[in-house]
Amino acid sequence: MGKSKIEWLKHPDGSQGYSINPVKGLCPVACDYCYARAMYKRFKWDETIRFDWSVVNDLAKIKKPSRIFWGSTIELFGKWIDPSWMRLILDYIKDYCPQHTHIFLTKQPQNLIKYSPFLNNCWVGVSATNQDMYDSAVYHLNRIDTKVKFISLEPLLSKIHLPNYKDVDWIIIGSQAPFSIKTFPKWEWIKEIIEACDKTNTPVFLKNNLRLPKYSCEGALPFYKKVGGTMKLRQDIPLEVINENGI
Repeated sequence: MGKSKIEWLKHPDGSQGYSINPVKGLCPVACDYCYARAMYKRFKWDETIRFDWSVVNDLAKIKKPSRIFWGSTIELFGKWIDPSWMRLILDYIKDYCPQHTHIFLTKQPQNLIKYSPFLNNCWVGVSATNQDMYDSAVYHLNRIDTKVKFISLEPLLSKIHLPNYKDVDWIIIGSQAPFSIKTFPKWEWIKEIIEACDKTNTPVFLKNNLRLPKYSCEGALPFYKKVGGTMKLRQDIPLEVINENGI
């Protein structure tokens, strides 16, 4: 467990959030752009999928309310995960970490229903890179109960159409890493998604890896917004959680 540089984990007070990986091993989803999978292969780490309770215990050391991202290096909702592991995680969150905001992100949304309703301090998201994955994400998120439902379009690999009604509470958009011109999303795709989100008042968070050009005038919209007299990248969060945990 350690501090994370993921932008959307940043707390309202400006402090960075944390990523925690109590489940170790090589992720069977096998995304060809997965940085964790590449590290397992490069450094010949133990690929056995296993639960490491000592990592969970480390979370007790963090007293200040923070955003905690669970499972940044492995899919926690796959069939290869023992359901008792997830129960242990959720029970620990309930009993020992009510002050934190706990964030889960999956590519196996069909299994989320097993753990619904989620705790009130949990955000649950689904990754989608194309239209089919987006539609599936919406379908399965609509079947669960959690405080914040979001979709991460990272990497955004094709044009995605959003409906003219609100599907989820939050949309995140990012590109594939490491950078490749072959997989880099078209700015018009991003612009259309933002405009669709604005019509439904859905917050949208643009990752820094989109490498959007820096503007100083109205041409920045909708990618940027004026904050304190300067143009800043759109990195919004759901309004209902701005004052999370009483902050």
